[in-house]
Amino acid sequence: MTGKGFSINERAQVNSYAIKPKVYADKTLKFGLTEYAEKLNGRMAMLGFISSIVVEILTGQGFIAWLSNT
Repeated sequence: MTGKGFSINERAQVNSYAIKPKVYADKTLKFGLTEYAEKLNGRMAMLGFISSIVVEILTGQGFIAWLSNT
């Protein structure tokens, strides 16, 4: 008898290691000019832009002026 993630043998003992987990390998390339790299670059650019706006709002100065004062 089997359940989800375990099995029970004839002595009614539970074996939680009887079922092998399914392993999925991602075969897409993560280096070079790939779609993944472009998405990551765009997300990092958006993060930098938003954080520079937050610094400007919190300090009342532009990002370059804030850097030169510290």
